[in-house]
Amino acid sequence: MERRLAAIMVADIVGYSALMEKAEEHTAERVARCQELIQEKAAALGGRVFNTAGDAWLAEFGSPINAVRCAAEIRNALASSEDMEGNPLSLRFGLHLADVVVRGNDLVGDGVNVAARLQQAAEPDSIYVSGAFFDNIRRNSPFAFEDLGERHLKNLSEPIRIYRLREEMARHRLQSAPTRVPAAGEKRPLSLAVLPFRVMGGDEDQRFLAEGLTDELILELARFRRLFVSSRSASFALTDADPVKVGNALGVQYVLEGQVRRSGDQVRIALTLIETEKGSVVWSNKISWPFTELLDLLETTAARIAATAFGRVEDASMITARRKSPENMSAFECFLRGLEHHRLGGVLEEHSREAVKWFTRAIELDPSYAAAYAWRVCAASDLPEFSYPESGEPDIRRALELDPCDAEANRIASFYELLKGDFDQAGRLMRRAMELNPSDAYIKARSAAVSIFIGEPEEALRLLDEAETLDPLLPVWCVEERGVALYALGRYEEALTALGKLVFQTFRSRLYRAAALMALGRPEEAGKLVKEALASKPHFTVSRFLFQERYRDPLLRQQLRRRLEDAGLPP
Repeated sequence: MERRLAAIMVADIVGYSALMEKAEEHTAERVARCQELIQEKAAALGGRVFNTAGDAWLAEFGSPINAVRCAAEIRNALASSEDMEGNPLSLRFGLHLADVVVRGNDLVGDGVNVAARLQQAAEPDSIYVSGAFFDNIRRNSPFAFEDLGERHLKNLSEPIRIYRLREEMARHRLQSAPTRVPAAGEKRPLSLAVLPFRVMGGDEDQRFLAEGLTDELILELARFRRLFVSSRSASFALTDADPVKVGNALGVQYVLEGQVRRSGDQVRIALTLIETEKGSVVWSNKISWPFTELLDLLETTAARIAATAFGRVEDASMITARRKSPENMSAFECFLRGLEHHRLGGVLEEHSREAVKWFTRAIELDPSYAAAYAWRVCAASDLPEFSYPESGEPDIRRALELDPCDAEANRIASFYELLKGDFDQAGRLMRRAMELNPSDAYIKARSAAVSIFIGEPEEALRLLDEAETLDPLLPVWCVEERGVALYALGRYEEALTALGKLVFQTFRSRLYRAAALMALGRPEEAGKLVKEALASKPHFTVSRFLFQERYRDPLLRQQLRRRLEDAGLPP
């Protein structure tokens, strides 16, 4: 008997019988169009519909992230489809990850039943996923969820933990979902990618340490300006790929792999440098060091790797701007735990609260720990009680006082100045962040956003070219800035093309496409996009949108407001 692991999506029309009773032929036509839409969306994301039952569709995907993206795309698209009385068709979705039985083109088994029961429990227009499904996507989810707890579902002997999809994730610094397809290109000279360190012995409790050390080493290597160091998000998106594939995808000549184990106060690190043409090992080393001396070790190790792989590097003066190390290493450990939770922050609110707690603990142990202040603001900004700019400004100011050379603190402070209306200072701070970490693609992409708002969209396009060179897997919420820059330049057709090429549409990209369509005199298409956007955020308004789109030019703000209101977004 053939079996395989699959992400199962079950979709069902709400009130199907009542719709058929009311208008049988019209409903049949709408259901047929809905089926076409589901099959189209599933195929586009690597899935297939393997069974239908009247008003229900069952689809399988090899990727759970693609499965949940498919459900969200279908829901958004249906929000703009109306019947004779102006009512959109409403569906509910259940998603589960399980080992299923293959029977010809059909799939059967307990896993399929669980997905069907989740769908039956869901509210209209809701997407429910099981605990098993959520655990598989939570580290790379492009969506935020609400934990509904365990529930007993019909004919299932054990309770199922259920999560409800809430909305898209915010633009997240540590988000590493592979939202782009890499394009093969020539390999850069003197180029390196650092893959996420693995935990020796499978101790998942030490994952936070392994990922934290990877981040630190990427930053240290980026200080050597003769080196091209691939961005963190690109490296983390290719965690399981072999070195040759990584080299081809990212255009780098070398890959650094590492394994970490902590035993008591000792940390053991095994490092391997591999050339990506044939996958041959160039250099390897095993080191054991007291945890309290770990940060100093990373600086020394980074210099050794650079010298071994590429020969002569720039003078030590080129790394004098490195971030200050915390004096208390238990504070460093708390900081790493905070980052671990912040990676999941926004996916579930509880992770953001845990991240704030750990960053606060790091500050209590080491009040001079600048990075902890900066990251505490990022984590707290995901919480509903956070308000700009009052909630986080003291932490940002303190981080910059303690370490004016912290790239993240400068980046975050730039957006605070933007919210306060000091556009010149926002530009200065973001340029400083780029100077401090020139190999960080995310910082370049966020710098592009600032450039758009302060009135320099052409500079934004240049920065985005650099960012995409650093990271061919740059997330959608960075790449969408190209369409926004083109919109700000009044190049509306080009903006539509750029935003339309995104591998999935975000809330923001839909609204900018709507505004561009209004500028081009195509209000029906614009209205459809606004309805799709409101499917995920039904209470969103133009005023909330303009709060985050902080244009220096008042005419651009007024123009954007008028176009979105005319397209149907509530004022």
